[in-house]
Amino acid sequence: MEEMRILAEQILKMTGISKSYFLGEDEQVVLNHINLTINKGDFAAILGPSGSGKSTLMNMIGCLDTPTHGEYKLSQQKVQELDEKQLADIRNREIGFVFQQFHLLPRLSARHNVELPLIYAGIREKERKQRAMEMLVRVGLDEKMEHRPNQLSGGQQQRVAIARALVTEPTILLADEPTGALDQKTGQQIMELFHQLNQEGKSIIMITHDPEIAKNAGRVFHILDGQLQEEEAGC
Repeated sequence: MEEMRILAEQILKMTGISKSYFLGEDEQVVLNHINLTINKGDFAAILGPSGSGKSTLMNMIGCLDTPTHGEYKLSQQKVQELDEKQLADIRNREIGFVFQQFHLLPRLSARHNVELPLIYAGIREKERKQRAMEMLVRVGLDEKMEHRPNQLSGGQQQRVAIARALVTEPTILLADEPTGALDQKTGQQIMELFHQLNQEGKSIIMITHDPEIAKNAGRVFHILDGQLQEEEAGC
């Protein structure tokens, strides 16, 4: 029973994950035997400088890349065994992506931007609209639903992006430098939203180069030269 409970709590498990590329005959190791377990309800930060391997690890977590060696299980599915269609499906179903530059479509309203993943998921228009509106209310944009991105501040655009990431009810919210394009005050407001979402039970993995932003997470992992180590609590 205890083993079944632990497995139920684990939503992501990487074991011995390595990634390398060949430049001619030279092998360049980007990730080196990484072990990572994320449980339901975790708020984790992966902290590292440019060139540390954090972007490659993010792509691996997001099922945008596959390892050279090792095993990756997401919601008990072995990612390496999935074909391209299955990978696209697991990305849409299990992972909500939040990017530094928002990636909103400029000609669409906030609501229509949030609806996009639901279109890909085959959700009907009436339900799409309702779910998008609910999610925008959740991130505090109930009065901005029909505004286009150029009518919104940077912080508001990031909230739209977060609503879009959440609208499919993914297992993990995967955020890549979510405050990188924002001023300090607005960035902290986004972190407060992340805390709120985490308290509601959402599992969050945040990629960042900023130690102050990483402090917002309950678990902090340091990546350097392709190797990952978790920071001890209280450090």
